Amino acid sequence: MFRLIPEGKISFLLADIILILFSVFSAFMVRFEGQIPDHYFINIWGVILLALLITLPIFYFLRLYSFTWAYVSTEELTSLIKGTALSFLLLTSAFFVLRDYPIFTGFPRSTLFISYFFIFFLCGGARFAKRIYLQTFPTGKKGEKEKTLIVGAGDAGEQILRNILSSATSPYLPAGFVDDHSAKQGNLIHGVRVLGRIRDIPQVAKKEGIDGLIVALPSADSQTIRGAVERGRNAGLRKIKIVPPLDELIDGKISLGDLKDVEMEDLLGREPVVLETELIESFIENKKILVTGAAGSIGSELCRQIIKFRPGHLFLLDQDETGIFNIENELKNKFSDVMSFVADIRDKEKIDRIFGFIAPEIVFHAAAYKHVPLMEENPDEAVKNNIFGTKVIAEAALTNGIEKFIFISTDKAVNPTSIMGATKRASEMICQMLNKGKTKFISVRFGNVLGSRGSVIPLFKEKIKKREPIEITHSEMKRYFMTTPEACLLVLQAGAMGEGGEVFVLDMGDPIKIMDLARELILLSGLEPDKDVPIVFSEPRAGEKLFEDLLTAEEGTAATQNKKIFMAKLAQVNKNKLNSALKKLEKVAYNGDKERIIKILGELIPNFRYGKEI
Repeated sequence: MFRLIPEGKISFLLADIILILFSVFSAFMVRFEGQIPDHYFINIWGVILLALLITLPIFYFLRLYSFTWAYVSTEELTSLIKGTALSFLLLTSAFFVLRDYPIFTGFPRSTLFISYFFIFFLCGGARFAKRIYLQTFPTGKKGEKEKTLIVGAGDAGEQILRNILSSATSPYLPAGFVDDHSAKQGNLIHGVRVLGRIRDIPQVAKKEGIDGLIVALPSADSQTIRGAVERGRNAGLRKIKIVPPLDELIDGKISLGDLKDVEMEDLLGREPVVLETELIESFIENKKILVTGAAGSIGSELCRQIIKFRPGHLFLLDQDETGIFNIENELKNKFSDVMSFVADIRDKEKIDRIFGFIAPEIVFHAAAYKHVPLMEENPDEAVKNNIFGTKVIAEAALTNGIEKFIFISTDKAVNPTSIMGATKRASEMICQMLNKGKTKFISVRFGNVLGSRGSVIPLFKEKIKKREPIEITHSEMKRYFMTTPEACLLVLQAGAMGEGGEVFVLDMGDPIKIMDLARELILLSGLEPDKDVPIVFSEPRAGEKLFEDLLTAEEGTAATQNKKIFMAKLAQVNKNKLNSALKKLEKVAYNGDKERIIKILGELIPNFRYGKEI
C-alpha cells in the first residue's frame, strides 16, 4: 500500500495508524471512565488490529490518500464520512463473526461506536488542519501580493478564493467579493466579505485599494462580463483575469491555473451553442471522416470537435506540410486513428487516388483561399483553388458515393463584391448542381471567425504589440464575428441535419463595428486607444464591403430545428449555364486574364458587383 500512495501523502497514512490506535484506546478509557480492567487490554489490541486492517484499505480505495487536503471541500468530507461509516459497519460485522473467540469474550460493544466517533474526528481533523492553518495564517508577505476583488460570490468565486487561501505561491490577496445577488450582500465566505454589487466595483476598488480583478462568472452572459471588465478598467485596474466558460473546465472544477486574460471572445454578445448531440453522434460516430484544409484555423478546429464524437477514422488533407504535421500530432494525443495527406486539392489524379484508398463516408471541405485583398491581386489562383479545387473534391465525393459533402462557405458569397466572395458563391452552385444520387451536398455560410489566420484580430494584436497605428477603412465598417469552436460545432450540427442541396446560414448575432473592436483590443492590452496606439483611416481596398450580408433580400431564410441555423431559399442552379461558365473560367484562369475572369463570374452570378462598396 505504501508504494501505491503518492509521495507526500504517506504522512497521512502514518498519522491514521497512530490516530486509530489512540481512538480505540480512548474509547476503552471513556467506556470504563479511565479505569480499564486488566483483562480487557488484550481486547484493545485485537480491536486495534482489526480496525487498522479494515479502515486503512477502505480509506485508500476511497482516495483519502490522494486528495490535496489544502483544497479540502464537501467532496473530501463526504468520502471521509463514507470511509468511517463503512469501516464501522465492517468492524461491527467482524465482531459478530468472531464473538466466540476468547479475545472477544465479554467484549463491550459500545467501544466500537466510540472508537469510530474518535476516528472520524481525529482523522478528519488532521486532514482539515492544513486548510484551517493556511486560511488563518496565509503564506507569503501581504505586501508582495496583489489586493484582489473577486466578481461573483457563487461556486466559482468560492473555489477561486479557497485556492488562493491554500496556495503558498498565489500572487493574490483576496480583499472582497462583489455580486449582484441581493441575499449575498454582506455575507462572509471563508472570512472574506461580499462588499457590494458589480456596479460598485469602482467605489470598492478605491476604498479598499484594489490592485486587480478576478471575474469568476463562468456561466454569465457576455454583457455581464463586459460590464464587470469595463467597471474594473474605469477604476484604473489593469490586472484583470477571468474564469473560462463552464464548457472549457474539467468537471466544473476551477484552479488558479485556469485563470486567463480577458479575450475578445469573452466580450462578444454570443449565446451558448445548443446542440443536438445525439444527432451529431449518429452522424459522426464510427464513420470515416475527411477534412480538407485541415491545417487551417477552421479545418483544424473542425478536427478537434469531430474527435469528441468518436469517428472511426479521421483523415486530414492540406498542402501545408508543417501545419498538417502539427495538427496531426495534437490530435493523436487524444485520438489515435488519424492519417494525414499532403496534397493540392486541384490535383485530380491524386485526389481520386486518396478517395479510392481511404473511402471516406463524410467530407468537410474547408480548403480555400480566403484573403480578400490578396485574391484581388491573384484572381486566377482564387478561381483555380476555390472553384476548381472544390469541383475536384466534390466530384471525387460523388464518384465514390460518400454519404455527405459539407462545403464551408462564407458571408462574402452573398452579393459578392470581391473575387473571393464570387468564387465561394460559384462553389456553392457546384454543390447544388452535384446534389444527386447517393451523395448529399450541403453548404454552410458564416462570417468572420475570431482569431483565424488572416482575420483582423491577430493583425490588430500584432500592431498593438508593436505600438503601430491600426488602419481601418471606415468608422462605420461592421463585420459579423463568431468564435471558432462555436462555428465548427454549428457546422457539425448543420451537416448532421442536412438532407442535401441546402445552403445553411449560421446566426452570427449582431455585427460589430471594426472601430469598436480595435478600441476593445487596445484596452484589453492595458493600453489607451489613440494615446498609446493610434487608430487611422485608410482608403477602401478592392472588393471590400462596408457591411457584410448573410443573405440577399431575394433569398430569405427558412427556420430549422436549431435556432442558430437557417436555410437559405436559393433559386435552382441552371446546370447548362454553370457548366458553360466553368469551361470558360478554366480557360481564362490558366491564362491569367483578370478582366475575363471578372466578366464570366458576373455572367454566372447576377448579383456580383465587383469592386463596389456597399
